[in-house]
Amino acid sequence: MNSIKNILIAITLLLAITSVNAQIKKGDAYPNIQLLNNKNKVIKLNSYTGKTVLVEFWASWCPYCRIANKDLVKLYDKYKGQNFEIVGISVDIEKAKWLQAIEKDKLKHPQLIDPKGFDAKSVAIFGVKGIPSTYLFSTSGKLIAINPTEAQIIAQIKKQ
Repeated sequence: MNSIKNILIAITLLLAITSVNAQIKKGDAYPNIQLLNNKNKVIKLNSYTGKTVLVEFWASWCPYCRIANKDLVKLYDKYKGQNFEIVGISVDIEKAKWLQAIEKDKLKHPQLIDPKGFDAKSVAIFGVKGIPSTYLFSTSGKLIAINPTEAQIIAQIKKQ
């Protein structure tokens, strides 16, 4: 009986360690994620390799996300022609509210949805603890910063 208990504890620890190691870290490449965009097309996150990319996790119901969207629109408008992309990943469960928020916030950059909320696979892979959360990738597709400042993002865009 005691050996079964020890085996179960070992399996639980192994699963916990595996889960922690599954989260993306600085230096890691884009995770293998495919999500639906706001035009009902499946998009592979790694298809943005070759550009500096800011991945932003957000939701229509998050007031801080909606405020951040205003700044992201300005950043995108200013740097979109400089090999820079912003990719929004929504954790909205209600697709209609997500689509309304995209329109209301005038988001022109690519928008994807992982509609399982904080239970979404992408949330687990990125290790998202709260929203908004941002992840900056280099042109080679490597993660270089988590929740970077605007200055860090601009410096990376100009570094290309």
